[in-house]
Amino acid sequence: MAQPRVIIIGAGPAGVRCAQTLVAAGLRPTVVDENRRDGGQIYRRQPDNFTRPYAKLYGTEAASAQSLHESFDALRARVDYLPETLAWNIADGHLHVMHEQRTRSLPYDALVICSGATDRLMPVKGWHYPGTYSLGASQIALKAQACAIGRQIVFMGTGPLLYLVAAQYVKAGAQIAAVLDTSPFMRRVAALPKLLARPNVLRNGFALVASLKRAGVQVLTGIMPLEIKGSPETGVQGVVIRDNRGDERSFECDAVAMGYHLRPETQLADLARCAFRFDHESRQWLPEVGEDGRTSVPGVYLAGDGMKVLGADGAEIGGRLAALAVLKDSNYPVAEDELFALRARQAGMERFRRGLVQAFPWPAQQAAQLPDEAIVCRCEAITAGELRRTVCDKGAREANRAKALCRVGMGRCQGRYCGHAGAEVIAHAAGMPLEQVGRLRGQAPVKPLPIAVREEQQ
Repeated sequence: MAQPRVIIIGAGPAGVRCAQTLVAAGLRPTVVDENRRDGGQIYRRQPDNFTRPYAKLYGTEAASAQSLHESFDALRARVDYLPETLAWNIADGHLHVMHEQRTRSLPYDALVICSGATDRLMPVKGWHYPGTYSLGASQIALKAQACAIGRQIVFMGTGPLLYLVAAQYVKAGAQIAAVLDTSPFMRRVAALPKLLARPNVLRNGFALVASLKRAGVQVLTGIMPLEIKGSPETGVQGVVIRDNRGDERSFECDAVAMGYHLRPETQLADLARCAFRFDHESRQWLPEVGEDGRTSVPGVYLAGDGMKVLGADGAEIGGRLAALAVLKDSNYPVAEDELFALRARQAGMERFRRGLVQAFPWPAQQAAQLPDEAIVCRCEAITAGELRRTVCDKGAREANRAKALCRVGMGRCQGRYCGHAGAEVIAHAAGMPLEQVGRLRGQAPVKPLPIAVREEQQ
């Protein structure tokens, strides 16, 4: 029997464990990764000439990071590994990739998309000034470039990543002006029954907050961001918020790291024509995924945070399950007891995920309160006022219609930064439920290609 041609997109926790499971069954998958080295974002490897120890670089996740890296090192000779390779389109059973300004088409029988997640962002007036970063970008600067994003930094948003990155910066010796969380503290108390599904992870979260307070960092909850002060010439100079008592407060800084939990990176699933559904709890569109990562498209599977954000260890389980689904659908023997155990562990992580959504909610009300002059789409410099006028004066009550009329989400990020907040602005201006606004459709290429790109001869 000829081996199925299996392609895995992504060499993070999900992609590595998927490849490991397939190799153990005797297959030789192709692993396509945009990064220079394996590890994904959470376990991003430092450059070869950096010598920081695992404990300092990854903190409480050091053992998991080292295990994942060593696992992939052992797999390198048994997979077709394509690093620094952009997966930019999926069509007609082929994955289109680019490496060193050359494109080629890779046919597949099974495609496992382990695309990970990116920051979920809510605009605030002044967030387009130089010195404003996403939490993920701030983490990349620290891990891959060994530098801080500023001399005096404010971390603002909500979710576990907010505290993790802030704690990593403190450990690296950076000066933190404040950690400002939009979620009220009592939301976390109410979510405790769900969060207790993973007591060790919950304990690590408490430890991160405690480490920040021991370092003298101000941690405020239940805040409302009002403005990032600064100018295009000078960059960020400070942050203005309203605290949980209704008082206006200012913090001087030269950099801001923002993020509101994470959003699955779903553009490739969209290009593969996977069906999507609206998730009311998190107020976003997610791919429809059946048992063990199967999508609505035969031969296409999703795993890890690109499907649903369950964290790094949840992504590892998702990668194994997707690999077992590929094997089972390709008529390879699969141990049912292994499937049962992995599904049971994933169910506990799903309960914890729902607790995080409850504890650290997406601040939809901020979009309704954005001043008209606030930039929503940074790529195209579209303001909240311009988007509202597109809805009210031109009748654009659907996301793609608004995109066509005012270019919101039409820039190089294709709505990754502004899509969720833009939909909230449209829904509020039109007085309609968010799910009726729809979602921005994915377009190829998912990221810009150089003009000089050439097709490689097959």
